[in-house]
Amino acid sequence: MGTKFAFVTGGVMSGIGKGIVSASTGLLLKSRGYSVGIIKVDPYLNVDAGTMNPYAHGEVYVTEDGGETDLDLGHYERFLGINLTKKHNITTGQVYFNVITKERRGEYLGKTVQIIPHITDEIKNRIITLSKDTGVDVMVIEIGGTVGDIEGLPFLEAARQMWVDLGPDNVAFIHVAISPILSATGEQKTKPVQHSVQELRRIGIQPNAVIVRSSRPLEEESRYKIALFSNLPKESVFSDHDTFTPYEVPLILESQGYGKFLTKRFNIEEREADLASWEEFVNKLKSIDKQVPIAMVGKYTKLKDSYISITEALKSAGVFTSVMPKLIWVEATDIENGQIKVEDVLQDVKGAVVLPGFGARGTEGKINAIKYLRENNIPMLGVCFGMQLSVVEFSRNVLGLKDANSTEINPNTPYPVIDLLPNQKNIDYMGGTMRLGASKINVVKNTTVYDLYRKEIVYERHRHRYEVNLKFLDKLIDAGIKVSGWSDQGLVEFIELSKKDHKFFVGTQPHPEFTSRPLNPNPLYVGLIKAAI
Repeated sequence: MGTKFAFVTGGVMSGIGKGIVSASTGLLLKSRGYSVGIIKVDPYLNVDAGTMNPYAHGEVYVTEDGGETDLDLGHYERFLGINLTKKHNITTGQVYFNVITKERRGEYLGKTVQIIPHITDEIKNRIITLSKDTGVDVMVIEIGGTVGDIEGLPFLEAARQMWVDLGPDNVAFIHVAISPILSATGEQKTKPVQHSVQELRRIGIQPNAVIVRSSRPLEEESRYKIALFSNLPKESVFSDHDTFTPYEVPLILESQGYGKFLTKRFNIEEREADLASWEEFVNKLKSIDKQVPIAMVGKYTKLKDSYISITEALKSAGVFTSVMPKLIWVEATDIENGQIKVEDVLQDVKGAVVLPGFGARGTEGKINAIKYLRENNIPMLGVCFGMQLSVVEFSRNVLGLKDANSTEINPNTPYPVIDLLPNQKNIDYMGGTMRLGASKINVVKNTTVYDLYRKEIVYERHRHRYEVNLKFLDKLIDAGIKVSGWSDQGLVEFIELSKKDHKFFVGTQPHPEFTSRPLNPNPLYVGLIKAAI
């Protein structure tokens, strides 16, 4: 069969869980033995998510090939257990950049370049080319934003055209919208869903299914009204109500016949879904009652989505160890400004993650937290910038280099223990120019990191410009720092303190959370939870 295409759109407002629905759609098809790919369309003008503040768009998720993408790609990879690429995140910036480049090269010579057909053709070509290159049975495409947003209109038009081009058996439209509960009356209101479907139909798209987000299961009367005004049978309206964990969503949708609906809609063989391991994971996640308090020390803690891959990696490690992390969020800027005392927020935790980030704000707060964790023998994992600041803290308080710093924070520090990578010193453009993606790491035997990975070679994903300055490395090693992982180019990838000096003090330059999966958690996060227990 040729590739089938499932477009997932959202109505009423953003942030209602289209990414989880898209990932669940893929999982239910994959569980039936079909190969699945999944694309996120982001209608913003940025070429990628790399230059955005996490407060603007949440975490920047890094793919194996170095794409700086939307956080939904993290959901996709975790649910489907696959590795995606930068091509699986399409933005308006990429589309317009490519069309304008073609125009400047003369490829449209004599033509007036327009949204239709040139922009829509570029969108369709990207989706279809990726589908052919990967050879998947089904490609799920999540169109970001909300139906009615001006930015998303070219993508919706391209999707409508694909339905015309490829035929109704090959294209399905899944619409996700919210049905709020009125606090005054407890009534489940369907009008927002109705209006959002009407807006989609006005654009020229008739949804084949409506998935309704609500705080409680969809009532039969509500299902009937939504079906009636959406021009659908009741069997095509599904409830996606609040759950204990988003990992339950595919199971809830499957129980309502959503997987069977998809195979019927695409006119492909209905096969029995194999969700046993997923169901086992979810049941264990829901049943674990033991907890261990883990501090999350960062500078974007007001938006937890800034660190979503790390929180999910910790949950997966919790299922693996049968002890759930109880996350204690610690804003490093508040420590730095004296609004909270480091001993007050960290004295009762059993472990900590010093979180990644960029820029000077909150840096001294993180360093103070690292000092407390090191001196009080509290298990700690420093991730990327967290690892770099561990080196800064150690240099200041153990080596006695009082003004040690990263040149990112203080370009004039007399002790630049963290410095720019050599190939970063003449960079003109900020976007897409960091050290990005998966790289080979040579793990040193007889180290904590090796004991966790049980491999001499691992691949982890990077996103950084600064590194441990090798000029200071001998002093650091003499004072007790162990390098437990090296790149082929001689860059420091993992550091640690020996177990005789500290229960668990590990720093990782790459981001191990990006390779962590619900059914296969990353060893470094498992190691932290075990040490905290």
